[in-house]
Amino acid sequence: MKPIVLIPGGTDDAEFIYATGFAVESALYIRFGEDDDVLVASPLEIDRARLQSKAARTQELEEADSIAALAAKLLRERASEAARVSPRLQAGYLEELRATGLDIEVDRELFRAERRHKSPQEAALIEASQRAAEAAVVEVVSLLAQADINDGFLWLEGSRLTSERLIARASLLLGERGFTCPDMIVAGSPEGAMPHYRGEGPIRANAPVIIDIFPAGRTSHYYGDITRTVVVGEIPDDVRRMHAAVLQALDAGIESIREGVSGRDVHRAVCAVLVDRGFGTTTKGFEGPGGVARMNHSTGHGVGLDVHEEPRLRDPNEDALADGDVVTVEPGLYLSGTGGVRVEDTGMVTTHGFQNFTTLTRSLDPRDYL
Repeated sequence: MKPIVLIPGGTDDAEFIYATGFAVESALYIRFGEDDDVLVASPLEIDRARLQSKAARTQELEEADSIAALAAKLLRERASEAARVSPRLQAGYLEELRATGLDIEVDRELFRAERRHKSPQEAALIEASQRAAEAAVVEVVSLLAQADINDGFLWLEGSRLTSERLIARASLLLGERGFTCPDMIVAGSPEGAMPHYRGEGPIRANAPVIIDIFPAGRTSHYYGDITRTVVVGEIPDDVRRMHAAVLQALDAGIESIREGVSGRDVHRAVCAVLVDRGFGTTTKGFEGPGGVARMNHSTGHGVGLDVHEEPRLRDPNEDALADGDVVTVEPGLYLSGTGGVRVEDTGMVTTHGFQNFTTLTRSLDPRDYL
């Protein structure tokens, strides 16, 4: 088997962290074989590398060294003229490695199976991130519950309540607990009809607010992921119907998950419920009637050192779910001019079903979270 060469693309490079246990902006890692690897770090990072990495050996990177040239030197010292690299390797580094004369193979399956199967220790780290995510959702919802309604918007302590203010409070809570989520979603209506709209400006009353928080541990680097939707004020009938359908679809998706079931089958179970309740999707065969709220994304995705990783719960993915996969189930419905409703749980696939890591209420009413 060819040695593995990894060069991180930044401090959040999941494959580098998985292989080394070490998050760093720039370094070199070579795995020659089992328990035979080396991590090369700059003088700035070498002490931290020795303390935190799980590599068998660490080596200091000289200031004048080229990472690619050093990789070639270390490989040739072990009589190797070839190596495997991650498909995430930056193009510049790939070109530099090949320019040294090495035979470089981009291994598209690198760590794929290993990273999918979560050990009990990894599952515990994801659960810890999920607890932090739930606490951050409660922080946001508690502020929404305290707000007054004036001129169709939410007000708190004399000013309009904004997405930015809610995101700041959730970020502070996460930071105090050792987690971070710079791209969280706190999206009011009607813009929440765009599933990845992050949220900005004042929050409207009597309309859905989507709260999607997916923090990573600052030391563990493992993610959690949760979404809840709430309404402050009167809940419109169409939003209530959307929410009821999403909850039924969520339960159907969760109930269909077990080892051996394909991601496509889970997704189709969710889509079937949404169509049965009078809504639609963008999945072929489950389009539903025209002019209704519809789901325009997959049902879920794997969670680990990346917030979106394998496996995918979508059509046409026929890969079978396996014991140890950690996945989200997150049906949603979106209607232009109204907004969106999405509810998401995260848990582990087992031989017996879905072990849900999520405990938070799914209510539309902010008061139920307090």
